[in-house]
Amino acid sequence: MSVEKINYQAYINGRLATVEQLSPLAFAGFAHFTAMQVRDRKVKGLDLHLSRLHTASMDFFGNVIADEQLKLYMKTAIDNGPEDQSLTVTIFSPSGEFNVNSMNVEPEVLIRAGAPSNGPNGPLKLAAINHERPLATIKHVGEVGKTYYLHQAVRQGFDDAALVDRYGRLSEATIWNLVFWDGENVIWPEAEILDGTMMGIVKRQLDQLGIPQAHKEVTLAQLDELSGAAVMNSWTPGISVTTIASKVIPESKIFMELLHKAYAAEPAHYL
Repeated sequence: MSVEKINYQAYINGRLATVEQLSPLAFAGFAHFTAMQVRDRKVKGLDLHLSRLHTASMDFFGNVIADEQLKLYMKTAIDNGPEDQSLTVTIFSPSGEFNVNSMNVEPEVLIRAGAPSNGPNGPLKLAAINHERPLATIKHVGEVGKTYYLHQAVRQGFDDAALVDRYGRLSEATIWNLVFWDGENVIWPEAEILDGTMMGIVKRQLDQLGIPQAHKEVTLAQLDELSGAAVMNSWTPGISVTTIASKVIPESKIFMELLHKAYAAEPAHYL
């Protein structure tokens, strides 16, 4: 993977963004986005990213941007950057927020390109924080809780935080999906969560590999029954988690290899 240093670039509707265009977005909180890693100018799970943007745009703005237009904007950013990069595609209202003008509006597209990332090295220790993300099924901006609870976890001696909902169920981590292993089955937590694009890629490739999967409620007490845990997001298909709160979880090499094998099986495409 290329590790050359690159400057961040920002595009609005396919053109390099100006300071005047970016200034109103500095503190804007009514927008949704998707994030991806580009390798060799290729993207995995493009259909999942486009579906996410389509669904959230209808929910937020009552309008969508055509997939072909979005792909063209993304291609512009990718073609004008290095072979390997991080890409964030944000859909926002040109009418701003805190007013009704952002309803049923034609949204615009901000694309930010930056340095590639593979995520932190594991294993990770996670604090358990009682928190439910607002509009949890949508990947949206303005969530101060993610950073706030990350900071709280680090102050307690952990690496990051896992979230526990009002029913005592583990749902997500701050910017990650959680996934577990019982020695035979890959277990996805049953709760109100964001279905991550990496999660979607891994799920469908595990199906192709014939690996059994289940959706189950997972509480802190039930961690004693499990054989492995991990977090995943657009950076990586899996980083091992060996502690959640006071619970120690075995580090399963088999589980980690399985998650990474599933991601490796997903084809990557040029836009």
